[in-house]
Formats: sequence, structure tokens, C-alpha cells
Amino acid sequence: MIHRKLLIATAIIASVVITACSDSTAPKKVVPGLAAAAVAPSLSVSSPRSGELHVTKECSQYTRLAGGFCTITSSNLKAIEVGTRVVYTDASGPTVLNTDVTLDPPGPGNNKAFGHVVLDLVARHGVVTISGGTGKFTWLEANVVVSYLGGRNWAWDGTFSFSDEGDRDDRD
Repeated sequence: MIHRKLLIATAIIASVVITACSDSTAPKKVVPGLAAAAVAPSLSVSSPRSGELHVTKECSQYTRLAGGFCTITSSNLKAIEVGTRVVYTDASGPTVLNTDVTLDPPGPGNNKAFGHVVLDLVARHGVVTISGGTGKFTWLEANVVVSYLGGRNWAWDGTFSFSDEGDRDDRD
């Protein structure tokens, strides 16, 4: 129970930090002697191993029971393929879904991402935090806000990074 509360608190804090740090209108500080570097684009902005994450999923087969799942219908990150199942570990409560999740892409292989979701089913918004996994998801970190699109469709919008795995470009 303490682990789950820690994951929830981490997801909320991460969302606040991401929002607070996203001010692109803030003045840029130039360090003396590094003026040439200030003219070049930032590596963090152009890094193929981090960026914005936009996913949509449909939940027509989600039963609100343990093991229920939704299916990814679009993603700007190649690693999270269309057809990937978002499998919920625990059953949903009447007003809140608060459970661990596993992203299970289609096809063979040992590729699974692990995370946690807290979703207010009444207000229809929440957060998902993904922290590692197996195979191509080993170094994945993501923090997203969940929003309701209508019908059985939901969106994830936030950021992702691969903390330690070469220079492959996984974005579409």
C-alpha cells in the first residue's frame, strides 16, 4: 500500500514539475564563454530518446475487472505500437481506477512496459507513470495526463525518455 501511495505521489509531482518546467517564454541564460553553444540547438530538445508522447486508446473491451485491457489506436512513439494492450492489474473501484498497468505490444518477444495509473472516473482525468520494463521498454520513463475523448476513447499526453540506451530514434 505504501508503494502504491508513493507511485501516486510521484505521478502527481511529476505532472506538476513537467507543467512548471514547460515555460518556453522564460528568458534563456547564456553562460559567458559558451555563447557559441547557446546559438546551437539544445541536445535535449532534439534528442531522439526523449520528447512529447501522444497516445490514443480505445476501451471497448475493458471490463473494469483485473486483467481488463484497452488497446492503443495511435502513438507517436514507435515502441508503443498500434495494437498494444494496456492491461490493468487490479479491478476498478466505482469512482477511481488506481492500479498498476502493463503495456503489452502485439507480436512475439519479451517487450513489456510497467507503470501505474490513477484515473478519476467521475471527472474523467488522471495520470499514468511508466517506469521501465523489458526488451525495448527497459529504459522507458513516461509521465502522461489522461483525458477523455468521448465514447470509449482516451488520450495520453505528456513526455517520455529512454534513460540509457544508445541513439535509436523511436519517434514517428
